[in-house]
Amino acid sequence: MDYVIGVDIGTQSTKAIVLRLDGEIVGHASAGYQVETPQPMWAEQWPDVWFKAVCQTIAASVQESGAAPEDIRGICVSSLYGGSGVPVNKEMRPLYPCLIWMDRRASDAVAWVNENVDTETLFRLTGNSLDSYYGYTKMLWIKQHCPSVWREIHQFLPPNSYVNYLLTGQVAVDHSSAGNIGGVYDINARCWSDAALDMLGIPRSFMPDRLVDSSAMVGGLLPSLATELGLLPETPVMAGGVDAAVATLAAGVVAPGDHVAMMGTSMCWGYINPEVDAANRLISMPYVINSQRDNYIFGGASTAGAAVSWFRDTFCQSEVQAAALSLGVDAHQLLERQALDVKAGSEGVLFLPYLMGERSPLWDPYASGTFLGMSLVHTKGHLYRAVLEGIAFALRDNMECGQKGAVRLEPRLIVVGGAARSDLWMQIIADVTGYPVFTLKEEVEAPLGDALLAALGVGLIHNANVIKSWNTLEERTQPNALRHAHYNRLFKQYQEVYLNVKENMYQLRILANELYISDSPN
Repeated sequence: MDYVIGVDIGTQSTKAIVLRLDGEIVGHASAGYQVETPQPMWAEQWPDVWFKAVCQTIAASVQESGAAPEDIRGICVSSLYGGSGVPVNKEMRPLYPCLIWMDRRASDAVAWVNENVDTETLFRLTGNSLDSYYGYTKMLWIKQHCPSVWREIHQFLPPNSYVNYLLTGQVAVDHSSAGNIGGVYDINARCWSDAALDMLGIPRSFMPDRLVDSSAMVGGLLPSLATELGLLPETPVMAGGVDAAVATLAAGVVAPGDHVAMMGTSMCWGYINPEVDAANRLISMPYVINSQRDNYIFGGASTAGAAVSWFRDTFCQSEVQAAALSLGVDAHQLLERQALDVKAGSEGVLFLPYLMGERSPLWDPYASGTFLGMSLVHTKGHLYRAVLEGIAFALRDNMECGQKGAVRLEPRLIVVGGAARSDLWMQIIADVTGYPVFTLKEEVEAPLGDALLAALGVGLIHNANVIKSWNTLEERTQPNALRHAHYNRLFKQYQEVYLNVKENMYQLRILANELYISDSPN
């Protein structure tokens, strides 16, 4: 029997599975870690944390599977969007932490690009717009603020590319990771853009020459690692891709019109489309299958599950303690019981879930989390429901932007990730978006998509449609017409509130930064 390994390097954990070719997961493991946030709105990670987690989870999942090393035919590693990527020197040693997708420090680089670059041409070349989310602005931040690091840089490597180098000794960048950097990749020619790099002042030599499909083999596993991982030397390692796109593949998105919302630490809603348009304010990159033809278009909220966890950890210690004393009940279930007694719209409470600035479609690093409409009658249940509703509004905001450019969208919404465990949240999403919500019976995450790419890469399968036989799609809920009509009116308020308080958010952030700097020790 043949097996493949799928690994995903996430923002807070790495997960690995060993998959049998009939779709059965026979081994799995995970390893957690933290994001470093040395200053407000900074988010960075050193890549040794990822590599340690990758080795740990591969070894553990292989051991659990009981599969013989010679039967494991390939490995594929996907990763979080690594923003700037890992800046390495000529010895391939990291020079600086990777500024990940969540990092928002590059506002001054954004201002420089606006003042010095033909952004209309940049957007046309790359299919992406300008924001501190994008990797190219983070690269420019390093150039501006860390000149000694900049002088030593040999290349920038996305997280999966760096880990693949450590596994194989070979350097390659997949097209999805290259495209997601933004302003340095030509989305039409499917290559690095010399014109864009020249405009930005980023040396072409910083971009690795070898661009490959996500299912392409980067190299064989190094003998020095094989025994540690329980694998044979030269086991093929495939390139992988950006985890959002790989998780979308895992959910069965293989053709234009398919679309999926992934609700994890952040929210990503994406679909497959032949065309891109930066004016729609979403993110574009080549898809992880058919990468020379299809594009993955997605919108992302910076915090989804992270906002829920923040609310739980900050305000709900009684529920956390009660859950610790009860078998089979967690704090979220206790909070949902309170929220179930609250009517749609949280009886006038509105939440803007911008706890780490916001990505699409606002592209505002100064956007901040906001509760509006509270009074003495409101309870913890009202606020918890408002958090779930606010994230659903952020999802709808992205979906409405996507509909402007999509060739078509299936009249259903597939939701995957931790949020899919919540009946209440699935109903809120259906009522807010107006789409019937479907979920997958299996626990579907990026490692399953990685396993598919590994199987494609070594020729064990020849058509990505097999992913549909590995999943069981089931209807979860239908939108309620009355609640949907009510949410239509609230959604307009959601959009207007942000516009009305945008300047206040900006001024508050400036004041907070001034206080942070003045109170910092010399």
